[in-house]
Amino acid sequence: MALTQWLIVILIIQVIHGLGTWKLYIKAGRQAWEAFIPIYNAVILMKIINRPWYWTILLFLPVINLIMFPVVWLETARSFGKNSTTDTLLALFTLGFYNYYLNYFVDVEHVKDRSLHPKTPMGDWVSSILFAIVAATVVHGYIIQPYTIPTSSLEKSLLVGDFLFVSKFHYGARVPMSTIAAPMVHDTIPILNKKSYLYDDNVENRNTSFINKLSLPYLRLPGFQNIAQNDIVVFNWPVDTLYNMYKTADRNYYKPVDKKTNYVKRAVGMPGDSLEVRDGFVFINGKQNQLPDRAKLQFSYKVETKNGPFDNYSLASRYNITDFPQYNQDYSMSYFAGISDENLAKFKNHPNVKSIEPLKREKGERELSVFPHDPNYNWNNDFFGPLYIPKAGATVALNLDVLPLYKRAITEYENNELKVKGNQIFINGELATNYTFQKDYYWMMGDNRHNSLDARSWGFVPFDHVVGKPVFIWMSWNTNGQGIKEKIRWERLFTTVHGSGEPVSYFIPFLVLLLAWFGFSKWRKHKKANS
Repeated sequence: MALTQWLIVILIIQVIHGLGTWKLYIKAGRQAWEAFIPIYNAVILMKIINRPWYWTILLFLPVINLIMFPVVWLETARSFGKNSTTDTLLALFTLGFYNYYLNYFVDVEHVKDRSLHPKTPMGDWVSSILFAIVAATVVHGYIIQPYTIPTSSLEKSLLVGDFLFVSKFHYGARVPMSTIAAPMVHDTIPILNKKSYLYDDNVENRNTSFINKLSLPYLRLPGFQNIAQNDIVVFNWPVDTLYNMYKTADRNYYKPVDKKTNYVKRAVGMPGDSLEVRDGFVFINGKQNQLPDRAKLQFSYKVETKNGPFDNYSLASRYNITDFPQYNQDYSMSYFAGISDENLAKFKNHPNVKSIEPLKREKGERELSVFPHDPNYNWNNDFFGPLYIPKAGATVALNLDVLPLYKRAITEYENNELKVKGNQIFINGELATNYTFQKDYYWMMGDNRHNSLDARSWGFVPFDHVVGKPVFIWMSWNTNGQGIKEKIRWERLFTTVHGSGEPVSYFIPFLVLLLAWFGFSKWRKHKKANS
């Protein structure tokens, strides 16, 4: 649904609210017209129900307002003396239209400065749960989101089992597009294994379905920094069309952008850059990309042994090998992905190593899984490009040769209709010899170059797919460790994601501050009790 259509819907809701509450406003000592003025009527209503003004903001935040509306319906009824269980059920099951009954058919009085404390233990419990959900949803949606690293594509910078806090406000928090969705749940509701949002994902209905029209257009709050080259970024996987994250699709499904699977990669290419991969190394505008000192490029190798297989766990621990070796039938040859040049130099001296051969493809050898998946592009993961990364406002010449590179951006990400007739390209029914991009795009790659599903497989990431910036590792769990001492990577607890030099753990200072806070709180409570 377009923004103007949403504004019309909001105005209709204001009229419905005004018609159903204007007499209640008068009984609370206000003017009837105040019930009809958008936003202002909500501010006044908060005064009538004796609730803080900032609840008005919560009423206009998608997903959060799904929780707040029933709360306000209940609070309105209770502000006019309707506190019984029957009143509560009527307020909820009539979707707030119980207020019409109170407004026109019942002689009620406004309870000024009423007690906000629930009358029963059950009411106290429900109120606590609701407000906890609202607070957590605000934090999760607009400030900080927890995230777990599932793969080794950024190994050394981020390890499998790292638990992150991802900042939504660095690049600007994106307003949820799926307006009818479960709070704090991404794609699928746990246990129930059902979609967490209301959306018609059938390809034929994706632009016409009434349910889909309830979605908000892309909106983002202002951030305080732009994505910088080599930033680690969490984003929605652009080509995700699965029914949910746990079930293989049996037909083509579409997802709202904000419900696509979350990925984390490094932004090696910026809008307007020319990018090329040579022998596995990224070149930007003709110069080799220099990664931060914490990042370690890793490649895959074939290793011939002298005498039997390696000890997987000790080998991985000693030489920082990301993925354990896989062996052929006689154990004379092993294959592994993910070792840095620094550790490879040490591994060459292992007494059981006979030879080491990098597993890289030749230039010009086409890899079918590599973008743009076109027979005219003989690209692979090790030799790729060059290609131009689109920038908002930039214009490129458009012909059948470059069309495979930009077709998805033009059609899927920028919602144009594109047709090819002979050697001519038509966009929205008009002949097109060039195209001006509407959005900024990024090139996201993993540091583990042979074990990363990244932009080399699916192309550009538009900025509207960006979720946020990982800033903090609060926990790190090594599933291959033995005992609690090795299971928890203690040196990674409470460390920053970005920065230079060895990561510094702030776990001990955190514990000290936490103990100090508990001590202060206990002392203050004791002092208050004795005063």
